[in-house]
Amino acid sequence: MSQVKTQIHVGHSPDPDDAFMFHALANGKIETGSYEFTHTLQDIETLNRRAFHGELELTAVSLHGYAHLTDIYALCACGASMGDNYGPLVVAREAGEVAGLRGKKIAVPGTLTTAFLTLKLILGDDFQFEVHPFDEILNVVSAGQADAGLIIHEGQLTYATQGLSLIVDLGQWWHEETGLPLPLGANVIRKDLGHSVMCEVTALLKQSIQYGLNHRAEALDYALQYGRDLDRSKADKFVGMYVNDWTLDFGERGREAVATLLRRGYEAGIIPNPVELEFIGLAQ
Repeated sequence: MSQVKTQIHVGHSPDPDDAFMFHALANGKIETGSYEFTHTLQDIETLNRRAFHGELELTAVSLHGYAHLTDIYALCACGASMGDNYGPLVVAREAGEVAGLRGKKIAVPGTLTTAFLTLKLILGDDFQFEVHPFDEILNVVSAGQADAGLIIHEGQLTYATQGLSLIVDLGQWWHEETGLPLPLGANVIRKDLGHSVMCEVTALLKQSIQYGLNHRAEALDYALQYGRDLDRSKADKFVGMYVNDWTLDFGERGREAVATLLRRGYEAGIIPNPVELEFIGLAQ
């Protein structure tokens, strides 16, 4: 008789860095033993919202979203997207300064994204916002439907092709404030699986990330199908920005960055409660 496998439902964003990270798991490149992985691709704000209901055993979330989910999920020590002196951008049709954003309407990809949390740390409540799908924000700004746009994913590399100007790089702002990388996204695993399953599934995720890094061209071929408006060179650059040593393990500095971000979010009244971090898996 064939062994009945434990189903692990995985959620991640339809963008090149997540696709690169999950290539080995999605395409049978590594042995998964007693586990069978089923993949769902949705934008990060949708995954943040689904995580409130614990729908997926393993899912990408924003670090801002995770601040609300610690009763359901723990952080995987691998799978992070960190912006080391770079990150989400605020862009507009005309060049300007951060101060000029006050009182303006900004198109954002979701209120649980880390990008939104960081923007709130900069501007407080002194801006208006409208939520749009992340891959429509450049068009929204270009069409004049918002004064500025908060850009995540590959739009960080393509905004200039639509004639837009950079107002502020949130990752640079954060680095100037703290000297730390900006922890944007993470993978979380559901606590009710039990510690041993949590550790085993996290180890498989780390194997998938390592496989992609070891077989870069192959994983990039897979990731390219999710690279809206990116040629291979830009897709490779984007993947390198967000799948790297930080992704294999947060490390001490990465964990400090997460703790600092969420503490500042709490102190600013954006996050309702202090966050106690729980990481599953350690660097080998």
